[in-house]
Amino acid sequence: MTNGKPYFPPRYFFVGIGGSGMMPLAMILAGRGATVAGSDRTLDAGRLPAKFDDLAAKGVTLFAQDGSGVTSSEQIVVASAAVEASVADIVAAERVGAARLSRPELLASLFNASALPIGVAGTSGKSTVTGMIGWILHACDRDPTVMNGAVMKNFVADDTPFASALVGDGEAFVSEVDESDGSIALYQPRIAVLNNVSLDHKSLAELRALFGAFAGKAETTILNVGDAESAALARTLDPARLVTFAIDQSADLRATNLVPAPSAITFDLVAKGETQRVRLSVPGAHNVSNALAALGAARAAGVPLKAAIKAIAGFTGLKRRFELVGEAGGVTVIDDFGHNPDKIAATLATLHAFPGRLLVLFQPHGYGPLKVMRDELIAIFREQLHDDDRLVLPDPVYQGGTVSREVTSADIVAGIGARALHIPDRAEAATWLVEQACPGDRIVIMGARDDTLSQLAADVLTRIAQRG
Repeated sequence: MTNGKPYFPPRYFFVGIGGSGMMPLAMILAGRGATVAGSDRTLDAGRLPAKFDDLAAKGVTLFAQDGSGVTSSEQIVVASAAVEASVADIVAAERVGAARLSRPELLASLFNASALPIGVAGTSGKSTVTGMIGWILHACDRDPTVMNGAVMKNFVADDTPFASALVGDGEAFVSEVDESDGSIALYQPRIAVLNNVSLDHKSLAELRALFGAFAGKAETTILNVGDAESAALARTLDPARLVTFAIDQSADLRATNLVPAPSAITFDLVAKGETQRVRLSVPGAHNVSNALAALGAARAAGVPLKAAIKAIAGFTGLKRRFELVGEAGGVTVIDDFGHNPDKIAATLATLHAFPGRLLVLFQPHGYGPLKVMRDELIAIFREQLHDDDRLVLPDPVYQGGTVSREVTSADIVAGIGARALHIPDRAEAATWLVEQACPGDRIVIMGARDDTLSQLAADVLTRIAQRG
């Protein structure tokens, strides 16, 4: 009862409920007892049925994206910026007078209302650091709520196959914070993490302003001074509220003596004059940096450093983050979320630490980002592809609506040169990979904003196995 009147919990309708940012938010609300429904054009097309079966099993009611699910002014209609006003559900919301919220507005309201909001920002590594912090807090019995943009392998089970969210009763609410649409300004973190600042969706000038404002709000900011842009930002912040981290350079949390392995890495952590050996069950120097960020955040949240170090050894990674799909005929297939220059560089560096030719399929995640990152993408591939590596680019992800196509995959290939090939159709590009692959090769399926890339990677592995 509220003021003598019965209380009815909000009814939410998610337009595009299967999206990587929408699904975990819907799962958190459903887990907290809210009434949740939604629609998705992927559902209408009959793609990725397991994802929507999981939502339905969690009590979410699913509708066609034809306006039929939005029928009352008492509903709160949630949509991402990618959903256009002409979509039938948005038209229906206008017609019935339903309240509207953007995805970041809703997430920020839950985040800001929590007792211990921990926000993870930066151009690269957000999902991994969020998963690491969530796992540490969970393993140390802090029972956190976690909002992630990727499936966290540690929390996958038969009844949670798409564990991109965790609903807990503890104080901590750990969430990725997105800068691409400027919504980072909505969040009020007590603990802020900043991994790095580099080109993705916005100019560096815009990113500096957004990340600087975010970091300046927190009681404690965990910041990577191994990244030049973040280090410059650190010099503008109150040092009393700053915890720095870096690899092989001066910082509050410093990693040295890195020893990589194909699927793991170990290092020495130097903090407050003490050195402790840390083992990660995920590979690459970039994950050492991610781990420093997570350990710093966990310590700021009250977890003893030794306990956090013990816990992080059990972190098994995220789906589509350098994920081993399998091996067949001497060929290894890897599924990876790399889509901006920093992520791509980290993946290539991790792979090149060990022998074997790379065959890379990179599907750009949109024409807009391709325009922003054109020169940097060309430079990364030109610099980091070895002479015998090969790269194939299909056309970018296109999910409807109006979009400028000023820069295309063909433009990127032209800038890279002979080691790259443009095959517009993705299925044909995958066939080219299968035909080229030889024992000892590593095939990498790389890109974002398209959940079907994982199925593509699995299909490539199957076809290689069938070659005999």
